[in-house]
Amino acid sequence: MYLFIKIRKKNQMKKTIQTSSVVKSLVSSRERKLDLLLAIYITSIVAAELMGAKTFPLFFLNASVAIFTLPITFIINDVVTEVEGKARSLSFMRSTFIILFLLALFNILAISLPPSTRSAAFEPAYQTIFAKSLRMTLASLVAFFLAERLDIYIFAKIRARLQGSGLWLRSNASNIISLFFDTSIFMFLAFFDGANANFVWSLVLPYWGLKCLFSMVETPITYLAVNWLKKS
Repeated sequence: MYLFIKIRKKNQMKKTIQTSSVVKSLVSSRERKLDLLLAIYITSIVAAELMGAKTFPLFFLNASVAIFTLPITFIINDVVTEVEGKARSLSFMRSTFIILFLLALFNILAISLPPSTRSAAFEPAYQTIFAKSLRMTLASLVAFFLAERLDIYIFAKIRARLQGSGLWLRSNASNIISLFFDTSIFMFLAFFDGANANFVWSLVLPYWGLKCLFSMVETPITYLAVNWLKKS
């Protein structure tokens, strides 16, 4: 009898250890996927910050190349909020904001330092590429901080109201609203001079419309990414 009880306890302990190993493996896998999403999120924001000054002809306007990367960040917000919750999405946003802030400080330092003799020939090109105005840098930081937080809060609020259903509605509604604020805040902080509101709105509305179009086209990617992140 004693031997039977001992064997039974051993089997129970073995099952507990196996269950613990499975849970640990799932958590580890989820964390690796979140690391990948964070890397894509940060890369998209930094790419928009560094390369967004270039424009290309698209339909009826000259669009910034950042139009390809910014909708990705809002999709990742939605995916992470859906699976991991609002707190984890906000941690993504805070980490990226710190990176952007430090990048802006280093950028200001780099363009302020005098070039050495070896670098003097390339200084005009360096200044052309990296010497964005402080006003545009601050506009970018403020727009990112406010719009990304807004996207996360709207998505989480609608999710709670709909009790977890209607992912396509939550994703597009939060993206459309937050992209409007992102575009409006940046354009007004960067270009408004007190008397050119009509000109600024003429920049805001087409850019916002294109960003929304990209976001809606990427809706199937949101579903795929949510399923991928949930999968063990």
